[in-house]
Amino acid sequence: MTLEEEVRELAKFAKAASVKLAQATTEERNGALLAMAAALRAQAPAIVEANGEDMEAARAAGTTEALLDRLMLDESRVFAMADALEEVAALPDPLGVVSLESTLYNGIELRRVSVPLGVVAMVYEARPNVTADAAGVCVKSGNACILRGGSLAARSNEVIADVLAAAAVEAGLPEGSICAVTTTDRAATDVLMGLHGLVDVLIPRGGAGLIRHCVEHARVP
Repeated sequence: MTLEEEVRELAKFAKAASVKLAQATTEERNGALLAMAAALRAQAPAIVEANGEDMEAARAAGTTEALLDRLMLDESRVFAMADALEEVAALPDPLGVVSLESTLYNGIELRRVSVPLGVVAMVYEARPNVTADAAGVCVKSGNACILRGGSLAARSNEVIADVLAAAAVEAGLPEGSICAVTTTDRAATDVLMGLHGLVDVLIPRGGAGLIRHCVEHARVP
């Protein structure tokens, strides 16, 4: 299977999950977030171990101290990621909110109601905590997510995403609600950005170069 085929299959998996996830209740989504937080705490040693491998490789590559600090995870930082998921769970449900109501001259009533977007692709750089942040916000808002982190944090991101995905499924959310592109091949990002019809929105989080690249090459909103 080619790289393009792998990324496309992952997006199809997320797309199928997004249909079911959009129907999840507030209680189900919040319950999943709490389960995800608990799983992060339980798996903190494995996450820190994977991060240690990323840190070792980054140092060998001459990565700056500032970037190393953003990359580094210890138990307290993993627990802070879990705390953040619990904070998201405590927020009001963003779905089903009526933001506009009007009645037409013929008596037809119109409402603008918040609904999930579908599949959200998040492209980000060296902060592995973004893996949990992005997954949490997407679950809260009823969106399936495809996470594409930077190569510096590849091992950390893969373990974190696996922990979160397994916890979400165990809590009752559909498989594919949380997906991650784990290859370090940069071409995977361009494939992901071109999946119009499978990916509903792309969110880049990082420096000006990353954002400019997404703006110039993305075929999805």
